[in-house]
Amino acid sequence: MDTTAIQRALVALGYSLAVDDVMGPKTRAALQTFQRGSGLAADGVVGPLTISALDAALARKSAPASAIFTLPRTKRRIDEIIIHCTATPEGRGVSVETIRGWHKAQGWKDIGYHWVVLLDGTVKPGRPEAEIGSHVAGHNTGTLGVVYVGGVAADGKTAKDTRTPAQRAALLSHVKALIARYPTIKRVTGHNQYANKACPSFDVRKDELGHLI
Repeated sequence: MDTTAIQRALVALGYSLAVDDVMGPKTRAALQTFQRGSGLAADGVVGPLTISALDAALARKSAPASAIFTLPRTKRRIDEIIIHCTATPEGRGVSVETIRGWHKAQGWKDIGYHWVVLLDGTVKPGRPEAEIGSHVAGHNTGTLGVVYVGGVAADGKTAKDTRTPAQRAALLSHVKALIARYPTIKRVTGHNQYANKACPSFDVRKDELGHLI
């Protein structure tokens, strides 16, 4: 891929860039963010692994939304989607298995969330939708928990909306698809509406997510 192709790929994945065939600071920063989210060395170098990861991400983005829902649809009533963050530092990739390990270490039977949105916008299944989650005390019945990786600044302490452009797009698309999948859903909320926590590090009520219904 030449620089123009790289920029076009990043723009297609939701990054805000000018397509000018110049590997400037903004392009390199976007590329490094993409590399971190893909589990690659964030060196800003366009090598074979980065090209493969870009191609795979573009293929996933172009796939129909229904491809996400190859897993069985639950028969339990779903009234609400609750948005979370993993409370991990900005740019640090975290896998579903890592989160599952954290939650099992707390004595839970599985990962608490039903869906996980990775840094590159990939949406991965967590706990089966048919099972009640463990994501908001007192509000697990009748809800689905959707978490994005991030939510804390690079200092590892300060709450921050760290959603990458790809994550923003994926969250919006995925929540829309969930609403279509379960017409009984009446609202989309954030964890911080039910607990004294920063999670998901933004106010869903002021976000596009909070106005889908």
